[in-house]
Amino acid sequence: MIARFTFVTAFALSAGVAMAQEAATPPAMPDMGAAYESARNQLGVLTYCQEQGHIDGKAVETQTKLLTMIPAGDTAKGDAAEELGKKGTVSAMGVERSLDDAAKEQNTDVAALCKQMDALLAQMAAQLPG
Repeated sequence: MIARFTFVTAFALSAGVAMAQEAATPPAMPDMGAAYESARNQLGVLTYCQEQGHIDGKAVETQTKLLTMIPAGDTAKGDAAEELGKKGTVSAMGVERSLDDAAKEQNTDVAALCKQMDALLAQMAAQLPG
């Protein structure tokens, strides 16, 4: 669950490359510090998407709930990752990319990427208990 959760943003922005790599390699224990920072960044990105009017607040609520399911990492690094996300920059798996650049690379727009992340979070929310 945690490994899948940490790759939601990367999947949305890399057109499935991360998922293909994950399928080709055996599962490894996730770096919990990196998972925490990625989750905080994703919360920031979703907040950015909501503030831009591309999605409603449900994904932010879901992401906040998901954050309670992973051990807290370095708070300062998490704060920095979330702030980066609030500026529209995704930071995952050691790569930083603006939503604008990711959208251009995929011949789409930021609104579509935000909606894609929103849909993935909705799918995950459906699998969460209570």
